[in-house]
Amino acid sequence: MEYTMIFLVCSTLVLMCSTPYAQIVGSPSSSPAPAPAPGFVNLTDLLTVAGPFQTFLNYLESTKVIETFQNQANNTEEGITLFVPKDSAFSSLKKPSLANLTAGQLKSLCLFHALPHYYSLAEFTNLSKVSPITTFAGGQYTLNFTDVLGTVHVGSGWTNTEVSSSVHSTDPIAIYQINKVLLPEAIFGTDIPPTPAPAPSPDIAPAADTPASDIGRGSSPKSSPSSSSHRIIGSSPWSYLVLAISGGLVLLFFGNSSPANEDDISGSVKLILNGAGYAR
Repeated sequence: MEYTMIFLVCSTLVLMCSTPYAQIVGSPSSSPAPAPAPGFVNLTDLLTVAGPFQTFLNYLESTKVIETFQNQANNTEEGITLFVPKDSAFSSLKKPSLANLTAGQLKSLCLFHALPHYYSLAEFTNLSKVSPITTFAGGQYTLNFTDVLGTVHVGSGWTNTEVSSSVHSTDPIAIYQINKVLLPEAIFGTDIPPTPAPAPSPDIAPAADTPASDIGRGSSPKSSPSSSSHRIIGSSPWSYLVLAISGGLVLLFFGNSSPANEDDISGSVKLILNGAGYAR
């Protein structure tokens, strides 16, 4: 009887303990789902469709530099910043020429157009304060940056250009369009020809200036009446005065000397002077 009671008690305890454990073991684990792999940007495809960059892309592919840039974008936390010249930048480049560069120099030239770090446009304001910045080519291959009222200028000694547009700017890849090929001093030397002075602006005569011939033709008719009127006005009183004196003398010598005649002479003189404006 005692063994029966002990068996029942043990069985009850086993059943009571097994139920919670069964629930714990049977419940599924709530581990988070793995994050999706980041989507990589294919630089070759992007440069092919984003703009007129085929010449630069051909150089990147022929030197295998495109693989270096792609690996930097995909497998590093630093990212990459590219400065991509337009096709017209290469066609307008006369001196110095890229045709005489060795394979190693051409590769360094391509690497010179990239920074081994992602930089947004806003970061160039601070970047300009710590220039020069070492490029992907390393060593003496450095670039200078200046920010003028929000416009980023890139300088290499031989080249001074500006970032004309942002082609792609999403971490870890930034691609900026430039209008000139960046030429490093490490390849082309420091004997940089002076920048040609801007052409002088043509002298433009003020609108008020009139040729002398036009002045002579235009002003002489106006001045002639003015001067002649001055002469007429100035000589009229004298003419009346001369006429008065002449008339008085004629009447004095050829007229009668009676008081009546003298009164006539005096009246005639006054009449003439009144016409001249001298009589009071």
